[in-house]
Amino acid sequence: MIYGQTDEQLMIADTVRSFVEKEIYPHEELVERTGEVPAEIAQDIKQKTIDLGFYACNFPESVGCAGLNHVEFALVERELGRGSMALNHFFGRPQNILMACEGEQVERYLMPAVRGERMDALAMTEPGAGSDVRGMKCTAVRDGGDWVVNGTKHFISGAEHADFIIVFIATGEDQTPKGPKKRITAFLVDRGTPGFVIRDGYKSVSHRGYKNMILEFDDCRLPDAQVLGEVDSGFEVMNTWLYATRITVATMSVGRARRAFDYALDYAAQREQFGQPIGKFQGVSFQLADMITEIDAADLLTLAAADRLDKGLPANREIASAKLYASEMLARVTDAAIQLHGGMGLMDDYPLERFWRDARVERIWDGTSEIQRHIISRDLLRPLGA
Repeated sequence: MIYGQTDEQLMIADTVRSFVEKEIYPHEELVERTGEVPAEIAQDIKQKTIDLGFYACNFPESVGCAGLNHVEFALVERELGRGSMALNHFFGRPQNILMACEGEQVERYLMPAVRGERMDALAMTEPGAGSDVRGMKCTAVRDGGDWVVNGTKHFISGAEHADFIIVFIATGEDQTPKGPKKRITAFLVDRGTPGFVIRDGYKSVSHRGYKNMILEFDDCRLPDAQVLGEVDSGFEVMNTWLYATRITVATMSVGRARRAFDYALDYAAQREQFGQPIGKFQGVSFQLADMITEIDAADLLTLAAADRLDKGLPANREIASAKLYASEMLARVTDAAIQLHGGMGLMDDYPLERFWRDARVERIWDGTSEIQRHIISRDLLRPLGA
């Protein structure tokens, strides 16, 4: 139990944890072995999530959803973090920036997404533009009443299942004292749009079955009706979205670390060497003490950042701190869990080697550790004029 949680919040966490244990864990070995989520399993998870009332729980009651606040949603994501990302993708948490939909976009994209009728994905990263978002080369140029899009996006998670993609594209450029600065616009792009192709991406050692895809645009024409938000305001929309995703990385890292710790704790209590459980040796017991301290610290740091958002307080530094610390904590905890298991820790009899591999990407996507340190340090120094 984390200090300050209400009975309702504890119930949310318990419900999702139970769901993950019953509906996600049994399929993990299959997904790990094949790199695929069978369609019938995906649909079953989605339908059970809908029946449970948790599908699109990150959306407000005004669109027929659970309306969880940031802390409550962080608890949901924390418990989902215990399971396979490829499988819990179908638990269904559409991108919250779909609330920016207006007019006919509401019925074409927002409402079908929150009802589970259409799945979305989000595309920002390019081969030459990762941390440097404004360096993107995928462009949309005005031609009559349309935008003509050309370029490539990669590392796009969930695109193989998506019915439409939220794509951030450069729509102009301003000259500033620091050099050219791209203007960015968010577009809603339907699968099957002429000139738009989704193809297989790269094979990753992390989160098998949770694929990354490549998007290619070749003179793809999009009308103004596909603009999400205002033209050239995509960077503002993007920053709002990144708050949510960085908290998600932090909370899921905590959930995954707790699962790895549970394996380590049980093993330390049962495995005997020199006539006693290895947990009785300080070399092991002190590692367990350090692991749980770091996990609890990351948990509290993340929930505190989410709480600031619920209170309408500035949270940029706090969210960056949570993402940085939790993702790096997960690396340390999974490595320690393997060390405590000795050689068995690297065998696929245990999922620890999978947790270890999966942990590596958390320090990279949704803003690298270096980017988080930049955000934190600038927040500290900027008020001092440095």
